[in-house]
Amino acid sequence: MEFNIKKSLFSFLFLSSFLFVTQCSKLEKTTETETVAKEAEAHEEEAENIVALTEAHMKSVDIQLGTVEQKELTATIKANGNLSVPNNSKGNATSLYGGVIKTLRVQIGSYVKKGQVIATIENPQFIQLQEDYLTTLDRITFAQQEERRQRELYAGNAGALKNLQNATAELRTLSTRRASLQQQIRLMGINVNAVSNGNLRSQLVVTSPLSGVVSDVFAKIGSYVDVSSPIAEIVDNSSLHLDLQVFEKDLPKLKVGQIIHFTLTNNPAIEYDARVFSIGSSFENDSKTIAIHCKVTGNKEGLIDGMNITGIVSLSDVTAPAVPNGALVSADGKHYIFVKTNKEAAEHAEEEGAAPKSAGEEKTHADEEKHGINFERIEVAKGVSNMGYTAITFVKEIPEDTQIVTKGAFFINAKLVGGGGHDH
Repeated sequence: MEFNIKKSLFSFLFLSSFLFVTQCSKLEKTTETETVAKEAEAHEEEAENIVALTEAHMKSVDIQLGTVEQKELTATIKANGNLSVPNNSKGNATSLYGGVIKTLRVQIGSYVKKGQVIATIENPQFIQLQEDYLTTLDRITFAQQEERRQRELYAGNAGALKNLQNATAELRTLSTRRASLQQQIRLMGINVNAVSNGNLRSQLVVTSPLSGVVSDVFAKIGSYVDVSSPIAEIVDNSSLHLDLQVFEKDLPKLKVGQIIHFTLTNNPAIEYDARVFSIGSSFENDSKTIAIHCKVTGNKEGLIDGMNITGIVSLSDVTAPAVPNGALVSADGKHYIFVKTNKEAAEHAEEEGAAPKSAGEEKTHADEEKHGINFERIEVAKGVSNMGYTAITFVKEIPEDTQIVTKGAFFINAKLVGGGGHDH
């Protein structure tokens, strides 16, 4: 009896152990199957976010590559303003004497150096002035001789003192006249020592008062000009200033030395820099804004006095990863960028039956020519946008040197959404 009970107990334990091991084995297989299924699903989902383009297709839609940049896009003030050149860097080319324009050697946009000839003018009175000078020289020679003769006569008690005094006064008057004419002739741009009966000039040259660009031409050939009629205006753009209009509430945030990034209102593609050198102390008219004066630094190409600008004042040195606005695409309330990858698109991976390549593998140029260049759409969080760039935060980290699509992301996304993930 006792033996039968032990035998039954042994059989029960054996059966229970067998069932437990069997269930564990099934559970492990189920877990393993689910894991493989999840990995396959994740890979399939990842592959669906990959699109391949040939180099020819990229060129046709002007797709450009770059990297994520560090930009000062946070803690900024946006303000409008205009470019200006201070009056001490502007000048008018004028003549000190009236005359008719004979030649005009510049046009708007011409670059001139200080002292360069702008125009020539003609007037018969110029000859009269030189004639008066030569006549005065002759009269001075005679006056000197007369003054010497009267002095000798007076010394020998043969002449009156009054005659000597008259001769001395005449010589002094003529000498003053000579000095005046000499100065006038010099102001005309004529070498006094070169004036002679056989070398009387009827034309004068008008020169540039400073180096710069001709911004306007007021005269034309044949027109009469005088001291009140400038011939041309010259502007030295190297002294270009930026006058930014900032509201009262933002004034405490600004200080001398701050960097201003700005773009032209009609051409926001190019960014320029300026540095604050003075902050206004009064309101500008009725606008309730204060003028912030800045000196343009670095590249000044394409900048002209009077242009309207949009400026961004950086209030801190905090930088953030940023991409050009054209690198971002949106779908279902999420934001994405495209990165160059070695992973395969869904259709191509299925055709080849190969596992996805690791991120560290490099594709050869021949392979890119054959299968195209692959781009993966990855999700990012969108931040503040300024100056054509948008700050982003990666949902999934990528290597720092990863190439991204900086222009043309819209076309790639359209191809991806349209189901053309791989180009054959």
